[in-house]
Parts: sequence; C-alpha cells; structure tokens
Amino acid sequence: MNIVVSNSSGQPIYEQIARQIKGLILRGELEEGEALPSMRLLAKDLQISVITTKRAYEELEREGFIHTMAGKGCYVSSRRGLSLDQEQQRQVEESLRRAVSEARNCGMELEQLARLLRELYLESTEGKDKK
Repeated sequence: MNIVVSNSSGQPIYEQIARQIKGLILRGELEEGEALPSMRLLAKDLQISVITTKRAYEELEREGFIHTMAGKGCYVSSRRGLSLDQEQQRQVEESLRRAVSEARNCGMELEQLARLLRELYLESTEGKDKK
C-alpha cells in the first residue's frame, strides 16, 4: 500500500491517509476482508505518530470503510450497504466544494472555474487515451 503524506499540505495528515485509503478501497485496489498495515507499522513507514494513524483508522471505521478485530488488526469492510458510485460521487463533491471555496477566495469567477475544470478534465482524459 503506497500512502504519501505532505507536511506542507493544508490538510491534516490523518485526513490525507484516510482519503488515500478510501480511494484504494473504492478503486478495488484494497478488497473486502484485506488486512491493512498495523497502525504502528504504517506510522513507522510514514515517519509519523501512531496517534495520527490511529485517528485515520478511526475515521475510516466510523465511515464504514474498515472494521477492527481486537488483537487481530484492521480489515476492509464489505461495501454492500453503500453504493460505490454514491460514495465516489460524494468524494468528488467534497473535493469540488473545496475547489469552489478556494476559487472564491482568490476572486475567480464561475466562468473561469468552469473553463479550468473542463480543461483539467479533458487533459486527464487525453492522458488516459495515450496510455
């Protein structure tokens, strides 16, 4: 599992970890029942506090992405109760809300933001076609 954290990001490290693990689950890279690294091992690998990894895992568990088995570790939960499409849409909406807020903070107009979104979307689509 490849998790990358940034101390210079405006987002707390536990949120960065949780977001990346959610993405791995939603894309099917982590499957139902698959064990996650122990909190201590992940903390050591990322060179962060165990408290930070614990908080990330607690958030993932609260949102139903993982479950903890006492003394055994954390595992990817069954996602049967939640539509993956709905969850993915919720995550995209959350990211777009942050982008809209950032755009407003720097005075960007709706038309500029829409144009930028379209350019970025097309750019990412073209990149996939070239692979």
